[in-house]
Amino acid sequence: MTPEKHETFGRIGIWSGALHTSRVDADGKKAIAEAVAEIEALGYGTLWLGGSPTPEDAAAIVDATRTVTVATGILSIWDHTAEEVATRVAAIGSGARDRFVLGLGVSHDALAPQYAKPYSAMVAYLDALDAADPSVGPRHRVLAALGPKMLKLASDRALGAHPYLVSAAHTAEARQALGPDALLAPELSVVLDTDLDRARDTARGMLAMYLRLPNYTSNLLRLGFTEGDFDGGGSARLLDALFALGDTERVKARTREYTDAGADHVALQVVTADEGRTGLPLAEYRELAEAFGDDL
Repeated sequence: MTPEKHETFGRIGIWSGALHTSRVDADGKKAIAEAVAEIEALGYGTLWLGGSPTPEDAAAIVDATRTVTVATGILSIWDHTAEEVATRVAAIGSGARDRFVLGLGVSHDALAPQYAKPYSAMVAYLDALDAADPSVGPRHRVLAALGPKMLKLASDRALGAHPYLVSAAHTAEARQALGPDALLAPELSVVLDTDLDRARDTARGMLAMYLRLPNYTSNLLRLGFTEGDFDGGGSARLLDALFALGDTERVKARTREYTDAGADHVALQVVTADEGRTGLPLAEYRELAEAFGDDL
């Protein structure tokens, strides 16, 4: 990792789909603000807002923190115009704006009725961000890229790529496609449970939805998995490739597999059977922070 990448993103981040302040009441907003302040204090380098956040969600997390990088992981280009996003980013305070990164993705046909020609649509969206006043240029955005064309675009028109639901083998291929200088920040889902059968059941509960989305299954097929690996919520082989299952030492070992394959930063998504009212498993974040120590 170059010094610039390390300073901006850190080695390890937290990815969560529960950071949507626009979807909760005042008590929920307060709980999220307190949670992200603690996550920041634990030493994680980046907070990734998953689950198609809005620009307002991102701005609220920036406002609730002081030093951590805040990134959307990802904002769907079909849900918000480039001009709307640029205006909202410009409204973030000038000092805080430097630690905000706009993660963009084309989402999925099943989730976006207007989905069409995703690569061309992303190119047009980036053009519009460049043309906005003020612009949101390449140094302030990453792309949710899986295949070669989108990875090349991430290298040419953004800081790099934030692939979701990928193996360490995909990370190695993505590094080759991106080249040595672009950011590569994959997501890695984590189940902290030493009962492997139970951990796999928890992982299947999370994975089942994604196995209905062709963008993900097509990528997994390209990596050598088969349709049979998708049955029943995912084969053991598939789960072991996509998740870190076990104790904190196992999570650290799996994270090293991704960094050894070329990742600059790994965004950990902690998956639990019962995530609580806010969906933010703070006990697990604390446990992982203690285990990683200075490696955060």
